[in-house]
Amino acid sequence: MTETDHPVLHLKDASLTLNGNTGPVRILQDISLEVTKGETLGLIGPSGSGKSSLLMLMGGLELATGGQITALGQDLTRMDEDALARFRRDHMGVVFQSFHLIPTMTALENVATPLELAGRRDAFDIAQAELEAVGLGHRAGHFPAQLSGGEQQRVALARALAPRPAILLADEPTGNLDEANGAAVMDLLFGLRDRYEATLIMVTHAPELAARCDRVVRLRDGRLSEADEPPHIATGTATEAAE
Repeated sequence: MTETDHPVLHLKDASLTLNGNTGPVRILQDISLEVTKGETLGLIGPSGSGKSSLLMLMGGLELATGGQITALGQDLTRMDEDALARFRRDHMGVVFQSFHLIPTMTALENVATPLELAGRRDAFDIAQAELEAVGLGHRAGHFPAQLSGGEQQRVALARALAPRPAILLADEPTGNLDEANGAAVMDLLFGLRDRYEATLIMVTHAPELAARCDRVVRLRDGRLSEADEPPHIATGTATEAAE
């Protein structure tokens, strides 16, 4: 089997247990899931169900305590932290709810930094082009504190997509935005995903966003409870979003 025959992401009995104040806490249990190239997968479920933790496992930002996670044919569970960081740098983009921009860097520098770390001599040219793509070329010299929430999330999106990742992970990317800015950011996210042919995995509480995904996986109490096609979940998640 060649590397291209593998699913982009493959989880087999993946589990996560963390130590709490009163002892071990089982966050995720026996998650088995495949994500194919170019697919958009939505992760939904009540608050505390393990959605964000599952996304972190997929990105190697949290280490599984059981099972196996394979990305692009590489076993993430066998990598150390340095190897995982290099793998994310080369193959993944991550967009968080809280932007995570470096406050002492301009928008241009925030987008260029991952490219510089990867050794790209054209890092600033690419960064400028990505800011143009998200409509912020004219704000390249501004610091995060000088940008609105919607603008900061667009900078974060440009930073995540600048290295042309094969896998894009988004954790409630519109959670801190108003309705208008959230809709604009999601249009950009889906448009850039199509442009770069990236595989997108997204955590969301919003039924309208889940409905735009190719497939939806629902979590409850750290387990996969069901999978569904978007037309059937658009109304069914409304009560979960409030939990």
